[in-house]
Amino acid sequence: MRISLPKRLLVHAALVLVAVFTMLPAQAQNTMVRLHTTQGPIDLSLLDTEAPLTVANFLAYVRGGDYTNVFFHRSVHLPAPSLAPFVIQAGAYRWTEADFIESVTTRGNVRNEFSATRSNLRGTVAMAKVGGNPDSASSQWFVNMNNNSANLDNQNGGFTVFARVTTPGMTTADKIAALPVVNAGANFTELPVADWKSGTSYERSNVVRLTAVTEFPQNQTSADRVFNLLEATFTAYLGSVASSTGEASGFVYRHYNGIDSYLVSKDGRVWFFAPSLNSEFIDIGSVNDL
Repeated sequence: MRISLPKRLLVHAALVLVAVFTMLPAQAQNTMVRLHTTQGPIDLSLLDTEAPLTVANFLAYVRGGDYTNVFFHRSVHLPAPSLAPFVIQAGAYRWTEADFIESVTTRGNVRNEFSATRSNLRGTVAMAKVGGNPDSASSQWFVNMNNNSANLDNQNGGFTVFARVTTPGMTTADKIAALPVVNAGANFTELPVADWKSGTSYERSNVVRLTAVTEFPQNQTSADRVFNLLEATFTAYLGSVASSTGEASGFVYRHYNGIDSYLVSKDGRVWFFAPSLNSEFIDIGSVNDL
């Protein structure tokens, strides 16, 4: 389908969109949360039915704004000779805009909901807790960067998996896990840092922060879910937050300021276009396929 608009499109970007989205798996329609990190977005599909107490606990922190400015304070790798990423962990500390590090105030402990049907596999998100106390999870959580089932499923009552990271979100998680890790003392002996020079102090700009956390509405349309997935995958072209949304002439759209680009949906199909660059829509595919 072609719709004339007086401008040029970044054709290469559109072709990449088309090629990649034919390969992306469909996402489960659970509660979706986006972690806006300084390294990119991480979308979580929460396991509402399988771990209801843990999901409710996590969402209480999200809705209370407790995770804004939280940073990943641990990035752990397996011992030699593997040295593969093990987990990246957050939820304990905030680095505020006033340049002050503070602990997240916990909302009490949540009962352990570990199940062998929700194993600690790569891409799952689980609750951290105190050793020797299976029911001590509160605000801290971690992303499993490897198949950790042999370890984490079999100690301290098992670690409760309550979410899964989407495919594009794992790209960001891998980016965080690949950052250098430094010993910043006290509670930050395995701190991942970005753009830090040896011999200098650790600044707020060096840690991986959550700048915001978005809970997507439960009543999202299929087009909304596809838009969310596209945002998380192609942040460079779209950004992880739309500057505006709306509907015109039967088209549902989201606009992104970055390169003045749009995602548009109508009649079960999705298009990408950048009106400042080209006069044509690029047909990405059907909502159902995406």
